Amino acid sequence: MCRHLGYLGDPRSLHELLYAPEHSLETQAYAPRMSRSCILNADGFGAGWYDETRPAPVRYRRSQPMWTDLSFADVADVVRTRCTIAAVRSATVGFPIDESCAQPFTDGDRLFSHNGVIQGFPAVESKLRELAGDLAIVPDARAPVDSALLFALAAGAWRAGESLGDGLAHAVRTVTPLAGGRYNLLAGDGTRLAATTWGDTLFYRALDGGIVLASEPYDDEPGWEEVPDRSLVTAGPGGVGVSPLRP
Repeated sequence: MCRHLGYLGDPRSLHELLYAPEHSLETQAYAPRMSRSCILNADGFGAGWYDETRPAPVRYRRSQPMWTDLSFADVADVVRTRCTIAAVRSATVGFPIDESCAQPFTDGDRLFSHNGVIQGFPAVESKLRELAGDLAIVPDARAPVDSALLFALAAGAWRAGESLGDGLAHAVRTVTPLAGGRYNLLAGDGTRLAATTWGDTLFYRALDGGIVLASEPYDDEPGWEEVPDRSLVTAGPGGVGVSPLRP
């Protein structure tokens, strides 16, 4: 199923965002509270974040469970960022447990994560590849996993000038007439976050100086707002906006 999280705001350490909370993303790798199809997200993890010294995001991915990577936990304590996208993975049957399938994916200054599955993927794969166009220009779109073609659709829209949120909406509106599934997508570009809900949970919470989007709350503190299913969420300097995501 997977779980993911996005943060935008004042600089915070990756440890504070991904490890410190009682029900952190690391904990959700082995004990998710709201997962609808699995009990573990142990088939890889990844984090991407923005550093002012470089234009493209930094990314770290592994095919192992998040809780087993003590080196990244150590690094996370000293890395501070204004924006991050991170995810833990539960691999769908038929797709490999491989670092190339761990998310977030990247394209230029953007990060992307998919929490869900394209149902009956083999039957629609060729059509989605046709609609996605040339995958060579977006290397992560060639990963051997269904999420990669959703990423290709979103990246194509972004490269055509669409906004972060509209790119995600385009991917969902393209795939849903072809295949059922769960299409919770999350993206960031260093200054904005965007997400969709389609078949799974998403919450947001305003922090002092920031905003978090997460598949499930990472603690039991007040302030978490559940996003209605089939919604598009955008977050930036002006706050959080939620609007219906129609086919």
